[in-house]
Amino acid sequence: MAEPTELPSVRPEQWRPSEFEERTPSVARMYDYLLGGKDNLGVDRERAREAVGADPLFPRVVRENRAFLGRVARFLAEERGIDQFLDIGTGLPTNDNVHQIVQRINPDASVVYVDNDPVVLAHGRALLADNQRTTVIQADLRDPGAILAHPDVRRLLDLDRPVALLLLAILHFVPDAAEPHAILDELRDALPSGSYLAITHGSPDLRPDVVHRLEEIYSRTASPALARSHEDVLRFFGDFEMIDPGLVWVPWWRPEEEPADDSDLVWFLGGVGRKP
Repeated sequence: MAEPTELPSVRPEQWRPSEFEERTPSVARMYDYLLGGKDNLGVDRERAREAVGADPLFPRVVRENRAFLGRVARFLAEERGIDQFLDIGTGLPTNDNVHQIVQRINPDASVVYVDNDPVVLAHGRALLADNQRTTVIQADLRDPGAILAHPDVRRLLDLDRPVALLLLAILHFVPDAAEPHAILDELRDALPSGSYLAITHGSPDLRPDVVHRLEEIYSRTASPALARSHEDVLRFFGDFEMIDPGLVWVPWWRPEEEPADDSDLVWFLGGVGRKP
C-alpha cells in the first residue's frame, strides 16, 4: 500500500495516548490514516494495512464514503435549505468537514458533532475553538436520549425545526445486541417533519468474502464491525421517504461526475430519507 497523502494535523497539545490507546486500534484513527491524516498511532496503521491487504480497494471505499458525505451536506444545505446538522460518529477532523461545507453555503448553519472517542473530542475542540455555530460533544450513539438532551445540542439545534441527522459509517459498529433499530426509532421520532436522515453502512451483498474478512480484522479493534444487507440497512430509515436514487452503493448516490469503472466494487451502501 502506498502511503496516503498527508493532511494537516489538528493534534491538540494536551492529548497524550493512554496505554490502552497505544495497544488497541481505534477505528476513528484507522479511518484518519486511510484518508491520509496524521492523527493515528502505529497500532492503527498496522491494523489498517491489514485491512488493505484483505481489500486493496479499502482506501477507495473510505474515500467514497467521505465524498458521499460532501455531496449530502451540499445537497441538504443548498437544495433543501437545511441549516441544522447533527453528525453522530463524526470521527477525527479531516479536510472539508460538514461545518466547513455547509457554512460556506449558509454561514448561520449550526453543526453538532458527536463521538464517543475522547481523542476525537480533543481534536474537534481544538479545530472548533473559534466557531460559535459548531461544537463537538462526547456521547455514544447507543444512548440516543443522552445525545438529544445534551445542553450543547439543545443550545445549537432547534428540534422544532428540520434537522439533518448524519450516521455515516457508524451503524455497522453497533451490534444487534445493542438494538440499533430501537436506537434509530428514538432518533427518528425526535426529529420534526421535514428532517433528513443520511446513512452509510458496510454491506456483504456485493463482495461477501472480502467484507467478512474485514469483519474479522475489525473484531480485533476497539469497535468490532457488522456488515448488514440492503434490506437491513433500509429498515433504519423507517417510514422516511427515500430521496432519489434511494439506498445505493455510495458512488452512485447523486454523483457529480461519472463514477470510475471500479466503483462497482465499493461495498458501502448510502442513502438519504426525509421525514414526512
